[in-house]
Amino acid sequence: MHATLPLLEVTDFPPIRRKSLETLQVNLGYKCNQSCLHCHVNAGPNRKEMMDRDTLELIFPVLKSRPIKTLDLTGGAPELHSDFRYLVSKARATGVHVIDRCNLTILFEPGQENLAEFLAKYQVEVVASLPCYSLENVDKQRGKGVFDKSIAGLQKLNTLGYGQPGSDLALNLVYNPQGPTLPPDQQSLEADYKRELRQHFGIEFNQLYALANMPIKRFGSTLISKGKFQGYMQLLKDSYQPNNLEQVMCRSLVSVDWQGYLYDCDFNQQLALPLGGVKRKHLRDLLEESLNDYPIRIADHCYGCTAGQGSSCGGSF
Repeated sequence: MHATLPLLEVTDFPPIRRKSLETLQVNLGYKCNQSCLHCHVNAGPNRKEMMDRDTLELIFPVLKSRPIKTLDLTGGAPELHSDFRYLVSKARATGVHVIDRCNLTILFEPGQENLAEFLAKYQVEVVASLPCYSLENVDKQRGKGVFDKSIAGLQKLNTLGYGQPGSDLALNLVYNPQGPTLPPDQQSLEADYKRELRQHFGIEFNQLYALANMPIKRFGSTLISKGKFQGYMQLLKDSYQPNNLEQVMCRSLVSVDWQGYLYDCDFNQQLALPLGGVKRKHLRDLLEESLNDYPIRIADHCYGCTAGQGSSCGGSF
């Protein structure tokens, strides 16, 4: 696999600083039941990295010591962590909003048969990956049979109240482009998704998040192999919108890796660009440090979050 960081480190991206911490995004490990081309984590069934119990236990005092509103759980497939349900139930007991970044097919893995019911019981927001509303495009990007399982997963969540009008159970979908292009207008694409999924499958959901693909890890390496890396970077830079700087997720979010170390975002985590500079900060440091006004570690991939309509874990701006 080609290394992308050497192509990103020298940057003219403008310096930015952190605001008050509102979201703790925790990567519970890189194990996943899928291996998607666009995955910036290189997750897959053979990955072994998983957060240990001692590190996971640090999450709870951090939630109490900082004005954190949201615990955002990601991976890999976060549900494959043996303590996933323990973490969710205990975090919800503190009143914190919990997000599960779900690939939908995990709902049908052995041992996960009642996962959807568990998520509904604890009113966990589900942010589900569905890169297109057509079988051909989804299976091309994520593997044969993924589309059908994803549709079945969405229908199952719908039967529990997720995404339904008047329900408190939020179901949001995530779109990624098929290649080195920017996402289309999020609002228009959401309307297309809602029309197609409702008409053909009877599926309802709340919002669609249109995310740009980051030129790092598996996707970035593929771009290099095809000679398209520089062209994609130029597209991101040419589409830069300075107004998006105020809303980038790194200003109010901290990303935590499976060992408990802190990063400004999930992308920096995968590039091993630690929060705060050379000395890595850990979850335990959040018990005493607020991180307010800390400089954010930047590189050329940051243009991916500020190009066009903007892109973050919560979609476009």
